[in-house]
Amino acid sequence: MQKTSPSLPWYREVSGTQWKSFFAAWIGYLLDGFDFVLITLVLTEISDDFGLSTVEAASLVSGAFITRWLGGAVLGAIGDRYGRRASMVLSILLYSLGTFACGFAWNYHSLFAARLAIGMGMAGEYSASATYVMESWPARVRSRASGFLISGFSVGSVLAAQVYDWVVPSLGWRWMFYLGLIPIAVALWMRRALPEAEEWATDVADRGSRPNPFRPLFRTPPLAVVNTVLTVAATLALFLVFTPGGEGLVPALSVVAGIALVALAVQLGGKRGWLLYLSMIVTLFFAFLYSWPIQSLLPTYLKTELGYTTGQVTDVLYFAGFGTMVGCWAAGFLGDRIGARKAYALTLLASLAFVYPVFAVKDDLLLLGCLLFLLQATSFGISGLLPRYIGGHFPTASRGAALGFTYNVGALGGAVAPVLGAHLASGMDLGQALAVLTFAGTVIVVLLVGLDVPSRLNRLTDPEARADHLAASATATEPARTGPVS
Repeated sequence: MQKTSPSLPWYREVSGTQWKSFFAAWIGYLLDGFDFVLITLVLTEISDDFGLSTVEAASLVSGAFITRWLGGAVLGAIGDRYGRRASMVLSILLYSLGTFACGFAWNYHSLFAARLAIGMGMAGEYSASATYVMESWPARVRSRASGFLISGFSVGSVLAAQVYDWVVPSLGWRWMFYLGLIPIAVALWMRRALPEAEEWATDVADRGSRPNPFRPLFRTPPLAVVNTVLTVAATLALFLVFTPGGEGLVPALSVVAGIALVALAVQLGGKRGWLLYLSMIVTLFFAFLYSWPIQSLLPTYLKTELGYTTGQVTDVLYFAGFGTMVGCWAAGFLGDRIGARKAYALTLLASLAFVYPVFAVKDDLLLLGCLLFLLQATSFGISGLLPRYIGGHFPTASRGAALGFTYNVGALGGAVAPVLGAHLASGMDLGQALAVLTFAGTVIVVLLVGLDVPSRLNRLTDPEARADHLAASATATEPARTGPVS
């Protein structure tokens, strides 16, 4: 591992190669934010061109969640076995294929298929880039690496809103996807000659091991059949949940998907790690549940309840986007100073002071923007620590698959959030519903993270588990563990 001196300014501890590696990964997160806002911005134009119903249009947004869990696990496992760099390149190639296909889609079904590819690429990008940067940067500044990396999402969301104003009125919605290929090409060019992540190279490659995180799922022919069925069942159930085909069966299909995903998580975790996998998924589910109601329904709230114009909505979204970006940066410094877990819990606790005031402001755009900036900085922005927080729970040999699977299964909370917010809004104002959901979800995550629930539960089944696999003392002696101990 690289030796550093605490007396050096932190940015000098990071070498030029490590900074280059960071920016190659950061562009991937920019693409994630760009795509999320992009599809919501062009939905009306797509609906007009293809004659889509409201349900069909909404399914194009949710469609990426169908394949995220699978893409995160598979591409993460490839990173564990063949290296983080290979996983990063494959993720961005899959992402580019989906983006290219969106621009040339000729109907709803072709566009939906492209969104499935984007979902897999996005999920793989998260686990591949996060593990790559975390394992490349010095251990003392890994929270900063995490926060800076996730800030790319908010930059991408702000960029998408601006490009939309410039491009769509004159060139049409397809050009948003064509232009999205430019940063993808830049990312591919930057990644072509990157060195392998130092920690993975030291702890895995140099020891000649070839980790196989999926081994528990396929160690016998009967298990392979059962788990193949579970994978198909989860994917099909999620497909029907997020498309018009599952209308009227959503509760039952959700249960099927949940049981299948839990069964896979228990096996991937093994006897020592199954509680960690499940508790991490629950924590991340609520992390999405508190943050994504505002991400997905804020424009609707501003337009329908406050009567804001399109220009005013864009102005408010700028406040939110920059608040998230500043929050990610600040989270990195705070995490390195007091620890990722404490920084995450304490900053989330502080965010509760801004939830209800945001939705109490009615006709003062500047005040609303300032409050939203503070809320997003302390709530959504602090999620910049998630790669550092999650990654520290798993050893190097299985980190990619474990992070990719737990994060992206937990991300289903982001799909549930707007539906639950809309359901609550049937009995109260939309603003009040968003405030209730955000406040309640935040409190739950503060308790889960602040009380260190995933680690405490993990020690019940694995008493010798490391507290933090990404800490300096741990990375120096990381064992060559090739998968869950079962």
